[in-house]
Amino acid sequence: MKPTRLLLIWLATLLGLSIVLGALRALGLSVAPNLLSINWGLLLALLLLALFDAIRVTRLPSPKVRRQMPGSLALGRWGEVRVDIQHDYPQPLKVQLLDHVPDGLSFEHLPQSVGLQPGQYSQISYRLRPLRRGHFSFERCEINLPSPLGLWSARRYLTVTDSTRVYPDFARLYGAQLLAVDNWLSQLGVRQRQRRGLGLEFHQLREFREGDSLRQIDWKATARQRTPIAREYQDERDQQIIFLLDCGRRMRSQDGELAHFDHALNACLLLSYVALRQGDAVGLCTFAGDQPRYLAPIKGPEQLKVLLNTVYDLDSSQRPADYQAAANQLLARQKRRALVVLVTNLRDEDDDELLSAVKRLGKQHRVLVASLREEVLDTVRQTPVHTLDEALAYCGTVDYLNARAELHERLSAHGVPVLDARPGELGAELVTRYLCWKKDGTL
Repeated sequence: MKPTRLLLIWLATLLGLSIVLGALRALGLSVAPNLLSINWGLLLALLLLALFDAIRVTRLPSPKVRRQMPGSLALGRWGEVRVDIQHDYPQPLKVQLLDHVPDGLSFEHLPQSVGLQPGQYSQISYRLRPLRRGHFSFERCEINLPSPLGLWSARRYLTVTDSTRVYPDFARLYGAQLLAVDNWLSQLGVRQRQRRGLGLEFHQLREFREGDSLRQIDWKATARQRTPIAREYQDERDQQIIFLLDCGRRMRSQDGELAHFDHALNACLLLSYVALRQGDAVGLCTFAGDQPRYLAPIKGPEQLKVLLNTVYDLDSSQRPADYQAAANQLLARQKRRALVVLVTNLRDEDDDELLSAVKRLGKQHRVLVASLREEVLDTVRQTPVHTLDEALAYCGTVDYLNARAELHERLSAHGVPVLDARPGELGAELVTRYLCWKKDGTL
């Protein structure tokens, strides 16, 4: 409880008047004796009123507060929270409310003053913007309650428990369902490629036509029908995609507001959305993190929700990436052939261990290594050099990029495709490569 401005003004006025009267008497000037008595009487009366008002405010019941908030928020996007307040006092009341927002969420329009009418609900709203993913709990809010005479402001802490989840920013993909998928992908920079060759999945039997390959002839059906019968194929849809996601310290690099790990999650979710729409199964396996996660590949649109609920509170750790352990873990769990997308940040020191792990995976699965490249590297390389420090930074950056390119070339020489992309472009690049392989029948 603290004094209000009204009480402080009255105290300052009466005390100032006492000082002035005391100074006049000290200077030998005549002062009416009743002025001093009146001043001290007013000061004593103010103190008694303040004491009485303080006792009354401590006995006032706290207003009723109810918070209305969304069950989930998107990382980096603003969301709205509403707070309903009601009191049972016979007279109107004006209070100030401050909601206790957990760390990791930024907010606007707090604290707020709101006028309350007896027996009615009043509502305020403020905005939240998540700065990181995960589960957030709201425990209480704070109300500054004025006393009946307005001399004191009592601070009340009310227990109002709520929770929300912060997911990767995937909202734009739900909106994309209202549009044609091809148009939406083209807006993201995804390049549609022409199909070459034959698909892998049998579709139907039909009469042999001019232009069909002899390999398409079904000789048993031809013998029964006594006319050439060909097999018709379509792109195989019952395929599996496994994201092997690095949760180690390399993914903690920051580009803009998001870490590499968040960019990687967004890219995985984007490709998952497209692959599930294509009829493929999608799964996830993490390594080098504090919370290992594994999600078996399953088809169907519901798998996207399962994937979101699996990774929304996943975070990177301080551990180094152990590619051999990740390969062992995945090979023990995934027996059927799949497209394994290894999402990491390759460094120049990655050599024999990474190559050995990827080659072991490649014996059973199709492997794609997706490596994130820091934005600052491209920025330094493209910045004009004028000083010695800039020259040293430029040479160090070029040397690092050359060593990194040599590693990529070595992986490519062993038949391991590598996708080197900046964090913001990783999602579109992954989808482009996936659709290319899908249409070529090489997935």
